[in-house]
Amino acid sequence: MRAGIHPEYKPVVFRDLASGEMFLTRSTVGSGKTVEWEDGNTYPVIDVEISSASHPFYTGKQRILDSAGRVEKFNQRFKNFGR
Repeated sequence: MRAGIHPEYKPVVFRDLASGEMFLTRSTVGSGKTVEWEDGNTYPVIDVEISSASHPFYTGKQRILDSAGRVEKFNQRFKNFGR
């Protein structure tokens, strides 16, 4: 790899605004905001709207829409339309 062309890969905290959960990971993104982590070190923090801690698919709170029932209801409502 050529030196000097790659962004700096450093520890960053991602904070989920929906649940308040925070994750310490490594990334190339930076931020002007910082947060003190559990280990006593200060890291840049990136605020995200949704993460695996609050996404309905990962939390098991996903709702399944009854699309088959909707189609049947539509067909029942308009079965005599245009005859």
